[in-house]
Amino acid sequence: MCQDAYSLRCSPQVHGTARDTLDHASRVLEIELNSATDNPMVFPDGRVISGGNFHGAPIAAVFDFLTIAMADVASISERRLARLVDASLSYGLPGFLTENAGLNSGFMMVQVSAAALVSEAKTLAHPASVDSIPTSATQEDHVSMSTWGARKMADVAGILQDVLGMEYLAAAQGVELRRPLRSSVVLEKAISRLREVVPHLDDDRFMADDMAAASRLVETLATIEP
Repeated sequence: MCQDAYSLRCSPQVHGTARDTLDHASRVLEIELNSATDNPMVFPDGRVISGGNFHGAPIAAVFDFLTIAMADVASISERRLARLVDASLSYGLPGFLTENAGLNSGFMMVQVSAAALVSEAKTLAHPASVDSIPTSATQEDHVSMSTWGARKMADVAGILQDVLGMEYLAAAQGVELRRPLRSSVVLEKAISRLREVVPHLDDDRFMADDMAAASRLVETLATIEP
């Protein structure tokens, strides 16, 4: 029995996990943003209590969790892209999604770029919250590292957007190489929107601008209606 690769048939599980992780992170952040973090805390009855509600552990943990989930989505996206450019895995599409073999390398460097970014995301996905360096003469002897976690998370979010844009480019090229076959209404609209800013690749060209344009479009895809 022939089965699709995990990067194809397990996409709902990986993507769904990322969505659930985002929902969980949103709930935690909403709680923490509305919490009292003063230290000491001064109560109406005159009590002054030195506590630790300012500690960033809750948000540090969800920042790391979300970073890991985004790195995983970027990883599975790159694997789908890799299959598109590999003639032995793409079910009849031309190698590197180009019909002009020879000097033309087509989408080869798009996949190479995605692979490099995913490797970076995997490194950045190492949790910041498991680290701690004492400060303030060891008074602050267990810190959350949540700020570093937030910075890494932002970097991985940018990487994910770029990698999804690269898959977007390759997938559109692949669909068009299957013409006159058509995809779903929503996906055809997504291809049309891409073609407003990035033309179909016939002969090799500098792809950095194409990848940047596709990355920007990824932010708008949720607005496409059936």
